[in-house]
Amino acid sequence: MIALQRLSRLALVPLAPVLIVQGRNLRRTTPRLADAALPWSGIHPGPDPLRLLVLGDSTAAGVGVESQADALPGNLARELSALYDRGVEWTAIGKNGATARDLLARFIRPATEARYDIVFLSIGSNDALTLRSRRAFARDIRSILRILRESNPDAVLMMSSLPAFFRFELLPNPLRWNLYLHSRNLETAAREIVAKTPGAFMSPPPPPYTDGFFASDLFHPSEAGYRDWAQFAVEDAVASGGLPPSLA
Repeated sequence: MIALQRLSRLALVPLAPVLIVQGRNLRRTTPRLADAALPWSGIHPGPDPLRLLVLGDSTAAGVGVESQADALPGNLARELSALYDRGVEWTAIGKNGATARDLLARFIRPATEARYDIVFLSIGSNDALTLRSRRAFARDIRSILRILRESNPDAVLMMSSLPAFFRFELLPNPLRWNLYLHSRNLETAAREIVAKTPGAFMSPPPPPYTDGFFASDLFHPSEAGYRDWAQFAVEDAVASGGLPPSLA
């Protein structure tokens, strides 16, 4: 399986005509949901607030819900507040459709203009969707983590796993399976880099998505989906030792 993952782009070549047609049909028929409304920053009340940055693609942009308070930033803030019994000041930076290369080109600078205690990186799904190479994706992830670490030397760096595309019923086969295979290839590369980055860790693949996890486009998380995701990410981080018992 590992060898097949590393050749995931080559494995797609014989199926390219079918995959192109399926991809075009999917883009034409899938509803395009808006980003969460501004503001993309907020405060979960409590003493001695932690500073949280959510950086990434459509999930950082809150696609699937109306407010960032109900998207990943707000839900992560609530989970972290409950864990540490502290307030949380949260900020979201990113763009729907962004790849790791886009983060480096357009968003890494604003992401380093302030200091944060925790940075949550959610990127890679669009790199998989656009069939970016493992080498290019790995190069960008390495640069993103290096810059984030240099600008926030004491922050906890959390990176999400890529979506479990094989569970996306919206996606027809063979597109679904091949997209999952390529995403696993990219995720394996990211895990190797995260493991070598001090103070960084990457969430494991998610458990089966619950009923109501997806928004109306059947692709992005709903309010319940973001809530489940944040809870899973924080609980795993605590269990694996990625999040320390206390933060200064």
